[in-house]
Amino acid sequence: MKKRFSIFSTIQNQVQHLVLVLLFVTLLCGCNAGKKQSIVILYENDAHCVLDGYARLRGLADAVSDTAWVGLTSSGDFLHGGTAGAMSGGKFVVDIMKEMGYDAVGLGNHEFDFGTPHLTQLVAESQLPVVNMNLRSLHQDSLFFTPYIIKDFGETKIAFVGVVTPETLISEAYSFFDKQGTQMLGLCEDNLVEEVQKTVDDARKEGARYVILLAHLGEASAKNFLTSHRLVSSTRGIDVVLDGHTHSTIACDTVFNAEGEPVLLTQTGSRFKNVGKLVIRPDGRMHTELIRMDSLKQENAHIRQVTDSIKAMMEKVTTKKICHSNYRMDIFDENGYQMVRARETAIGNLVTDAFRAVTGAQLAVNNGGGIRAPLSAGDWTYGNIVDALPYNNYLTVVKIKGSKLFELLVATTSNSPMEDGQFPQLSGFRFKLDTKAVGKDRISKVEVLDERTGRYSPLKMNAEYTLCTTDYCVTGGGMYNVLRDAHILQENIMLYNQAFINYVSEHLNGEIPARYASPEGRIQMK
Repeated sequence: MKKRFSIFSTIQNQVQHLVLVLLFVTLLCGCNAGKKQSIVILYENDAHCVLDGYARLRGLADAVSDTAWVGLTSSGDFLHGGTAGAMSGGKFVVDIMKEMGYDAVGLGNHEFDFGTPHLTQLVAESQLPVVNMNLRSLHQDSLFFTPYIIKDFGETKIAFVGVVTPETLISEAYSFFDKQGTQMLGLCEDNLVEEVQKTVDDARKEGARYVILLAHLGEASAKNFLTSHRLVSSTRGIDVVLDGHTHSTIACDTVFNAEGEPVLLTQTGSRFKNVGKLVIRPDGRMHTELIRMDSLKQENAHIRQVTDSIKAMMEKVTTKKICHSNYRMDIFDENGYQMVRARETAIGNLVTDAFRAVTGAQLAVNNGGGIRAPLSAGDWTYGNIVDALPYNNYLTVVKIKGSKLFELLVATTSNSPMEDGQFPQLSGFRFKLDTKAVGKDRISKVEVLDERTGRYSPLKMNAEYTLCTTDYCVTGGGMYNVLRDAHILQENIMLYNQAFINYVSEHLNGEIPARYASPEGRIQMK
């Protein structure tokens, strides 16, 4: 009996000890559960198919999650703008984003590059948490996506509202109009401020403590479209704007809303040069900051495996050498200014010379925004060229009068020296541009090249010329629709990047000549 009692006592003591341990753990967990943590929202915008940024962004989120509630957002332009988008219709990028665990994803104008049906199919298949409050079917008067998502971060509810610039109606017009020119879809272009306010109010009524706007509006509007700053100043109830579209680098700006309350506004730049970090402290104080991507060392192993597998598939095609150049062709200056959207560039000359050589047209133009990346000195691969010219734009040849060409120049240079994606890079003619003048007075001395003699002669307003450009610039909304009614001689000739490849490999025999080392004076500016 004594032995039994000893064993029983030992077991009883162990049980009591275990109960005390469990009670301590419960109390400890209870204390941690009740502990108020900061909320950190990591954000990006305008990634444009740069795959290598995703593993580091997810790695940063993993690290921060040890001490804070973490959210992950995108403010659009992820689907296109690089080789991965061009080769897969954006599916490669969406596959990665699906694995990332985004809390909310806003749309940019380039999400519409492959057409709205393609976009909606990708979103449905991937189940990306897309938020957008202003894409509407005009026929059914209905939204395509949920206008906002409310997420719980501990006991705090945050609403993410998505909005894309109505400028998309121009830049990606083919996604919104049928072939007869009838508008089928809208972006609340006439009442965007009112609709944003209504959406914010609805999110507040549903219990959101904070409202974060995933905006793709930008900070400068070439054609007076609504900017994020103007939207904030006209509304109330928005706490933070995570912006995109203009590739601006804004660590933390303060804008005052319609009631005089401060709203934080930020934008990371583009192509994963930076990632953004919004911190909301338990007491409600908040700030934003930018973190350089090259400073991040920790990666998420799973995301890295996904991106590496996609890159391996792509490399089978993209590593093929096309030509060699001793000259670097930039689209940015040393300050990040997009020269290709505001003045003549050597790469713009090379691209449009390719258009003329491949089609035999007298003249050629391409919108500067269609050239997306520089080409370094050295060997140019297929991947390099598709990065620079990533869109599914097909060469089209039209017949136009000299007066229509003059009208085109007036329209597409009207914002210079501001960046404008419709600014013309050109071949076969030249002109002078006075950026201080207004309207037609900005353009003078338009001269057309005679290919036989190599000499230029004045543009004849009533004469007819053949002009090569892309289908985007004729029927897709580019060049401010000046060419929309032009008489089409040839269409769907070949992709514009393939025309470039044919030109440099066949016409130039795989070696870029010295005449493309710098601009040659096709656009003389003052």
